Amino acid sequence: MKNKRTRDTFRAFSNRNYTLFFAGQSVSQIGTWMQRTAIIWVIYSLTHSAAMIGLAMFAQQFPSFLLSLAGGVVADRYSRYRILLVTQAASMVQAILLAVLVLSGHYVIWEILLLGAVLGIINAFDVPARQPMVHEMVNNKEDLANAISLNSAMVNLARLVGPALSGIVLQQFGAGVCFIINALSFLAVMTSLLLMQFAPFVAPTVKKKVTAELAEGLHYLKQTRSIGMLIILLMCLSLLVLPYDTLVPVFAKSIFEGNAATYGYVTGAIGLGALGGTFFLASAKRGADLRTFLLGSIAVLGIGLMLFSRATWFPISLPFAIIIGLGSITPMAASITIIQTEAAAHMRGRVMSYVAMAYFGMLPLGSLVVGNISQKIGAPLTMLCQGMLAVLIAIVFGKLLYKKQSEQSVKATF
Repeated sequence: MKNKRTRDTFRAFSNRNYTLFFAGQSVSQIGTWMQRTAIIWVIYSLTHSAAMIGLAMFAQQFPSFLLSLAGGVVADRYSRYRILLVTQAASMVQAILLAVLVLSGHYVIWEILLLGAVLGIINAFDVPARQPMVHEMVNNKEDLANAISLNSAMVNLARLVGPALSGIVLQQFGAGVCFIINALSFLAVMTSLLLMQFAPFVAPTVKKKVTAELAEGLHYLKQTRSIGMLIILLMCLSLLVLPYDTLVPVFAKSIFEGNAATYGYVTGAIGLGALGGTFFLASAKRGADLRTFLLGSIAVLGIGLMLFSRATWFPISLPFAIIIGLGSITPMAASITIIQTEAAAHMRGRVMSYVAMAYFGMLPLGSLVVGNISQKIGAPLTMLCQGMLAVLIAIVFGKLLYKKQSEQSVKATF
């Protein structure tokens, strides 16, 4: 029985392409989280401003918002495999430039923000191509939900290892080495991509204007309201709740009176919780109600944020950080799984571009808002309010999603 459960949890690994993708991305994601942690710590160490961290998040993510719809059209028109090769190579170059800048010792904040914006542009084309490509890597479509869940687990494993490793490297060698490690990590994912085997790409026979394709995607979302509602839910989370990470370095340095390693351990604890949450999601039986997972994880996130906001002693904050992690990534993983499963094949790239727009559009704005509010009322009270909002969102959207689902069931009956 135990062996069967283990096989079910990792059943997506029976697909060769997906296994290669998972291995390469695992290495690359660790490097990505090391770079992300190092950038936030460098900016906060230089400025001691949560508002400036919010501005850094905005600079990196807002370009993805502006270009994500175009990225979705590109992902539906051209080979997603080739798009990924280009975006991964471009991300490696960005990491190298960041490393050279910091190791030179002559840099200012705007240069770091500019390179963050470059990464945001790259991600605008990477995300809409990478997420739907999982479909092409999985031969048995019954394994798709498991593959997407394992994808999230891989990201969260990196979220556990990357920040903790980054904290140690920051203390011993500095931020530049973190950026070098990230640049080297892209070699793993590019190698895995080159080893994959896909059927020859067949371009769409009819190519419409970009604006027409974007309008078609929006019309599809209006018709498929269950997916549209999930995207609105992600927008609310990204604006009001998920920018909590803007406040984590403030807790690490100012409230816990720690250093880069302290920040790395707190972020690593969040990653540990997130890893557990996604493995739990990956173990879900076929046909499980993922909307229940989604809403439950949002409520857990809210509880974790409220508990963490009251912590003033570093050791006691770690269990609360794990609770935050348990609920923080699972909403995105569950939403993407539902959307990927229910969206029409010819619309997946554009639908994912709207998902990326919701995330990359609201998250940077939320980071700016949260950073500025915390400057006025303090990080603990700001995070407490975010926790309360998360619980409220779970309650409100719980009623909306299940009401919409019951209406669709009635229509299907008639």
